[in-house]
Formats: sequence, structure tokens, C-alpha cells
Amino acid sequence: MRLFLHKLTNWEYWPFQVVYIPIYFLWAYYALKSRSLFFFNAVNPTIKNGGFFNESKKDIYDLIPQEFYPKTRLVLHQEQLELPELTFPFIVKPDVGLRGSAVKKINTIEELQTYHNQVNFDYLIQDLIPYPNEVGIFYVRFPNEQKGRITGIVAKEFMILTGDGKSTLEQLIKQDPRYELQLEVLQKELNEKINTILPEGEQLNLVPYGNHCRGTKFIDASHKITPKLTETIDAMCQQIDGFYYGRMDLMYHSWEELENGQHFAIVELNGSASEPTHIYDPSHSIFFAWKEIARHITYMFQISQQNHAKGVPYLNHKEGMQEYRKHQEHFNLITQV
Repeated sequence: MRLFLHKLTNWEYWPFQVVYIPIYFLWAYYALKSRSLFFFNAVNPTIKNGGFFNESKKDIYDLIPQEFYPKTRLVLHQEQLELPELTFPFIVKPDVGLRGSAVKKINTIEELQTYHNQVNFDYLIQDLIPYPNEVGIFYVRFPNEQKGRITGIVAKEFMILTGDGKSTLEQLIKQDPRYELQLEVLQKELNEKINTILPEGEQLNLVPYGNHCRGTKFIDASHKITPKLTETIDAMCQQIDGFYYGRMDLMYHSWEELENGQHFAIVELNGSASEPTHIYDPSHSIFFAWKEIARHITYMFQISQQNHAKGVPYLNHKEGMQEYRKHQEHFNLITQV
């Protein structure tokens, strides 16, 4: 009952379909103006479906200069797993992902083999990024403008336990509702280790990647938008062909270095399906969230219109529905992992 009330009184845990109810009307309005339900296809011309669904993460990484992201390798699930030189641990994630589903940290060859045998989709092996901090930066650039802008920043607070020398990991997890909501998944991942007593003062990062659905706390850091940071991010994004709208998740060493374009790496770059995830700061109301989502969908519509005027097509209804059905089938696959 305690967890049920926690989810009920904190909108960040509400189902996606419920949160977006008012937004569907705005989407319908823009679809009518565009004469296409799938107008988002034109927002990022070099990314499949504009990055709304069924886009390959590997294809997106290939658009980004290598210096900005960690070593990433595509593994085809239907082929026999080959084991080149690997540096453990590393991250595995679906090539076509969905809100952090099936993302895992792999520590041994045995864990990798188990993951490979279990999945029915292609996936990526990606080196761990050696920086302690993570943010999501939302970037927008209109095709008829020279420079882009940052429209929101989300900082990420990982699920980190601090030992007291008496409590087991499970007991520590149960002290925080945000952590306890992840208990079932953590029990499967940690197995017997969940009964380990963490020494006093020692810290353990339970989930080393910043996914909200895996318990990471999102904090609105939009006040950190500065001309210097905007210049740095814009200069990088200008090198990504055909990218006008989306959120990039970055890991970095220090904020000053990030502003100066030093010691950071892109974890992931998302296109038209990107959410302005700073809305999930627990201090924000659902009304703030609706306002920010509407603002960003308006940007997406305007960018799509400008690209469409330059000859970038929208998806027609038949193509869009085919892509959506593929998306649903893939969703069913990755959520089983």
C-alpha cells in the first residue's frame, strides 16, 4: 500500500498514456495542419522515422563523429556470438531501444552469453564511459537558422546505496520508495548478493546508467544553460548531419570541462521521440510537464514543416502504420528480457 500511494501521489510514475492525454489533442491539431499523422518523420532527415520509432542506435552513432562517443559494436542476435577482445564490465542494450528496456551491465563472458541466448533482437556492446556524472541535454535547431539552442537540461541522480555496516542490500533498498520500486528487478540481478551487508560508509551504485524507469532520479538543471555550454553543444551537433531536434544523454567529468567541450561522451542520442526529461523532477507539477511537452512538440512541428518545405517527405498513413506495428512487435520482445 505504501508503494501504491507513493506512485499515485507522484505523477512521474503515472503511465505514459495517462500523462500524455492532453498532448494527444495538440498532436492531432498539428497532424491536421501537416496532413500527416506522422509529420515527425521530417524533423531529422538522416534518422529513420525522424527518430520516433524503429530507429537503429548504431545508425545514429555512425552519424556522430567517433570522438564524441564510446566504442560501440553491433551484435546480430541470430548469429553465433563471437568473443573478440572485450574489456569488462561494459553495457549491452537493444539496437532499437525503448525507454531503457533490456539495458544491462555485463561483468563476465558467462553473463554476455546468457544475454545473447536470451534475446531475440540485435543489440550493442558499448564500453563503459569513465566519467561519474550524467545529464540529458535537449537540443533544437531550426533549418532556417544558423545556430541551435538548448531548451532543457536534466541531471541524473543514480541509485547509490551507502552502507551502515548492519543492513543488507535489500534492507537498504527498502528504506527508499524510489529504490524499493526496483526491488523485483534488483533481486533477479543481484541474486544472493542482495543479502550482503554493505560496510559502513561504502557506496554501491545499483544501476550504473541513467534510466528513469530503472530508478534514476531526474533533476531539472535547466538553470545551468549558459552561452558557453550552448556554443559547445551546438558546435558538436552541427557535425551530426541532419540532426535538428532531440535529446542527448552525456556523461562528463566536471561541469566546467563539459562547458569547454572536454572530458565528456555521448551515451545516446535520441530523435523526435525524445522527451524533455527535466519535467520528471519531483518538484515539478503535472501542469509544468504538460507545458514543456507542448512547447517541444511545437518545436518539432515547426522544424518538420521547414524541412518538408525543402523536400523532406512525411510518412504516409500506410507506411506509418507499418512502422508502428513493427514498433509494437519489438516492444513485446525487449520487455520480456
